[in-house]
Amino acid sequence: MNINKTTPYFLVILALLVAGCFSISPAARAADPEAESSQKIRELLSEVKTEAIALERDAHNLDKWARGKQMNPQSHANQLTVMREHINKAGELLAQMNEARHAASPWQQQALDRIHPLLKELADNTEETINHFNERQSNIHFGPYSDYTKAGADLADELAALVSDYVEFGEHEADYHRLKDKLAPATS
Repeated sequence: MNINKTTPYFLVILALLVAGCFSISPAARAADPEAESSQKIRELLSEVKTEAIALERDAHNLDKWARGKQMNPQSHANQLTVMREHINKAGELLAQMNEARHAASPWQQQALDRIHPLLKELADNTEETINHFNERQSNIHFGPYSDYTKAGADLADELAALVSDYVEFGEHEADYHRLKDKLAPATS
C-alpha cells in the first residue's frame, strides 16, 4: 500500500468527519443513535480485515507458485482450499454485518456496499481458478492458470487495502469521539 496515495484521502475524510461533528449540536448527536458508528460492525470489519490480509498473502503465494515450477499440484490444491475458506469466512462476517446494518453509520453502510462486490469478484475468480486447476493440473505453470492467479492476487490486494482503509477510518472516528468527549466542558 502506498502511504502517499492513501494518507491525503484519510486526512480529507477525517477533516470532513470533524467538521460534520462540530456542525451538529451535542443534543442532536445524543438524540441520533447513528451519530457514531456501530461497535459491533467495527469489530466484524476488523475480523474481515484479518481474513482479507490472509487472502492477500495466500493469493500472492499461489500466483508466485503458478509462475515457477517448484510447487507440486497438491500444494496448489491446498492453497486454493485455504483461500476458499478465507473467502467463506469473510462472506459470513459480511452477512453478520449486513444483519446489523440498521445500526450502522453511513460510512459503515458504504463499507458493506463496496466490500461485498469486491469479495464476490474475488470468490468468482477463485472458483474459476479452482475449475481451471481441476481441469488442467498438468498445465498449471503456463497460460490461463497463471492469468487467474495474477487476477486473484490483484483482487486480494484491492480487497485488503479497501478493508484496511475502512478499519483505519473507524479507528480514527473512535479516537475523535473519545477526544471530543474528553475535551467537552462539564455541564452542571
